[in-house]
Amino acid sequence: MILGHSELRKLLKGKNKLVTNLSERELKDPEGCVFDLRIEKVYSLKGKAFLGIEERETPDLIEKASYNPKKKTTFTFKPGKYYLTKTIEEVNLPENIAAVFKPRTTTYRCGITIRTGIANPGYHGPLYFSAINEGEIPVKIEMGARYVSIYFHEVKGKAVHTYRGQWQGGRATTKGREKQI
Repeated sequence: MILGHSELRKLLKGKNKLVTNLSERELKDPEGCVFDLRIEKVYSLKGKAFLGIEERETPDLIEKASYNPKKKTTFTFKPGKYYLTKTIEEVNLPENIAAVFKPRTTTYRCGITIRTGIANPGYHGPLYFSAINEGEIPVKIEMGARYVSIYFHEVKGKAVHTYRGQWQGGRATTKGREKQI
């Protein structure tokens, strides 16, 4: 079941807010059954990567653009290029809620594909998504613009474990090769 705003508002209160750093628009006048997330950082990848059965290594990140609320900044997504993005917002998922993400329609209408996953119950931290300009034209995005929607789902039944992965807290990359947990 997707949670509606009446339920989400309850979860925004208290010590462990479901989502932090939401925009005023999302707090006061949200649309549909989602919150829209804003782009805070854009990175390109450098180095090497390895995904093994028990080990992994992710590439280094080069920051290309960053949101500054005091200064309008844009970033141009070049056709055919892959980028990693980070949201301004952070989540604090309790053990009975998971989050799913979808790009906003304007994002893909411009040719930008956003690759997302699921945030499992127990995950706390910022969110990272890939962004690929699959169109034929450069696309300029203002840092701080809404680009992804987040849906919250109630989890029925108890999970054996809540999220305990190495990405807890929003770590963006590994420091060399590491053992997976």
